[in-house]
Amino acid sequence: MNEVTGRVNTQFNKVDYFFKLRNTNEVLIKNNERLVNLLNENFEKQDTSTKIVSENIFNDTTGRKRKWQYFSAKVVSNSVAAQNNFIAINRGAGQQIKKDDGVVDLNNGVVGIVTEVGENYSVIMSLLHKDSKISAKLKKGGEVGQVIWDGKEPNRLSLIEIRKSALVAKGDTVYTSGFTTTFPYGLMIGTIDEIVKDKSTNNYILYLKSTANFYNLQYVNAIENLQREEVDQLLKNANIKVNN
Repeated sequence: MNEVTGRVNTQFNKVDYFFKLRNTNEVLIKNNERLVNLLNENFEKQDTSTKIVSENIFNDTTGRKRKWQYFSAKVVSNSVAAQNNFIAINRGAGQQIKKDDGVVDLNNGVVGIVTEVGENYSVIMSLLHKDSKISAKLKKGGEVGQVIWDGKEPNRLSLIEIRKSALVAKGDTVYTSGFTTTFPYGLMIGTIDEIVKDKSTNNYILYLKSTANFYNLQYVNAIENLQREEVDQLLKNANIKVNN
């Protein structure tokens, strides 16, 4: 009886530990979201040098206005083997996710962009998608290009539109340029794994090892640009004037 009781207790402890571990992971994910949202790069300090009246538009006591807001979510579906891969998360419009939000893993490695939003779930166009294009910059030289995927090997991306005159080396870091309203400046996309001279152009094709591990995505952070609407509207107005 003691042996049977001991075995039962052992199995019970394993099950109890499993549920406690899952709860602990959920707490850690929420704490990570809270801490990421406190980072300085998610705020912009207002230039008040020429203002006579300052309105109450700041989000903290230091005079900074929040620009980027992070929302943690659990991955419920993920593909890597197709030509056009998508990721589904358990957070939607009812939980503040919006179309065109950028998405990163918990290490701030770029994962993709939100393309479809339901009430409680959203779909992300993965970087492993033939239509994916991310504005990117070389850390050392500062040259800007586009990160795409050739549809062949997961976790291996391509940086194009980099001139052959640029100084590049294997292991160089590639990160978001900040030239779009989707991602903040400086998020890791990958590191250069192979350098190829494109014979048909005056550019390199730089193959990257992605920062995000698309084989093992469990939790991600969606990033909302709280100032996107204003920027997009100004650009839209400028295009209308040019076309007219």
